[in-house]
Amino acid sequence: MAGTAPADVAAWSNWSGNQHSTATAVLRPSSIAEVAEQVRSAAETGERIRPVGSGHSFTPVAIGDGQRMDLTQLAIDVHVDVDRRLATVPAGMTLRELNALLASHRLALPNLGDIDAQTVAGAISTGTHGTGAAYGGLATFVEALTLVTGAGEVLRCSAEEHPEVFDAARISLGALGVLVEVTLRCVDAFVLRAHERPALLDSVLADLPGLVAGHDHVEFFWFPYTDRVQLKVNDRAATDDHPLPRWRSWLDDDFLANTVFAGACRLGRAVPALAPGISAVSARALSERVYTGRSDAVFCSPRRVRFLEMEYALPRDALPAALDALRRIIDKLPFRVLFPVEVRFTAADRIWLSHSYGRDSAYVALHQYAGMPYEPFFRAFEEVATDLSGRPHWGKLHWRDAASLAPAYPRWHDFQQLRTRLDPHHTFQTPHLSTLLGEPPTLAA
Repeated sequence: MAGTAPADVAAWSNWSGNQHSTATAVLRPSSIAEVAEQVRSAAETGERIRPVGSGHSFTPVAIGDGQRMDLTQLAIDVHVDVDRRLATVPAGMTLRELNALLASHRLALPNLGDIDAQTVAGAISTGTHGTGAAYGGLATFVEALTLVTGAGEVLRCSAEEHPEVFDAARISLGALGVLVEVTLRCVDAFVLRAHERPALLDSVLADLPGLVAGHDHVEFFWFPYTDRVQLKVNDRAATDDHPLPRWRSWLDDDFLANTVFAGACRLGRAVPALAPGISAVSARALSERVYTGRSDAVFCSPRRVRFLEMEYALPRDALPAALDALRRIIDKLPFRVLFPVEVRFTAADRIWLSHSYGRDSAYVALHQYAGMPYEPFFRAFEEVATDLSGRPHWGKLHWRDAASLAPAYPRWHDFQQLRTRLDPHHTFQTPHLSTLLGEPPTLAA
């Protein structure tokens, strides 16, 4: 068992640098049996455990007040069943590693977000998603999972085996146990044809129903202080016959979207009055392009400019009202916004704590450059989103609590009851979960 960890090992921070913690010990189990043993030991001594992924959440979701569990050394056999299109992988594997593994077997995930640095467990547990009217978030691709509960029990869960646990544990914020193994439903490897172009916001909104229904994957970025967006449409293609030249990929995705944009953000932070002009230039910097590529390479893009983010899932028909209110909020702020606003779409699902539970959703993501004020901006939009029945992304900043969130999730009470049963000693409770989910109900005698 791990003892008290050295300070330099116990200290932890997330990717964006806004969350920090120090663990009483760092656990690095090498087997599922060792995970179960460490959980049982913690329960016996009243210690708490927080499993941690790659730190790509902006909230304190990865922060605990006890031991930290690192799953990167967990030895689990990877198994890819090409004929059944199933892949069983360790929960601590990153999406980047997973994508490469699947590609080597001519398979792929049906959809992805735009970042691939998260672990499989972290991505699904917080509701990570991409965009596409016919696609749910990554958790909807989970066919089965293995969970170590707060009693140290190892549960294999699927739609047939412990189905209620399966429906809750796919998005559970780590409140139900340690996710150690995941089986994902894949598809045959596919090529995407990407069409990215500048457009007018009002024109995109007017055409939005047809755009979302007529294409596999649609998203857009609105540039504050302008009437312009960058529209991105991805559709499945038969062949990879128009790959993006390396120089163009470097120019757009590396140099302009990262190096130049980082410099523009630093300038806007130093001289806020320049922000509207910077936004206008940014809206025109990336010209139209059409290209094909392997699906994960098109879905995912490098993100090296540090920022903070809040994202809300809204009923899809509430999007125009939300964006109209957002424009007014930004215009009245006493500071400037340096990042574009991202809008994506997902299909309804039946996962208890999914942002898209029971409804098709539009996601609105607000970003602010690291070091710039953000809280009044995010809080103002949160009021609007809450009034529009919005649900906050579990891995991104928000200020909702259990009392506010409970009415937004029809299976909230069921989740709480299951949480009490699976974690009877509150081994996985954290200060953040106490705010977010409330204190776990006491198990009835």
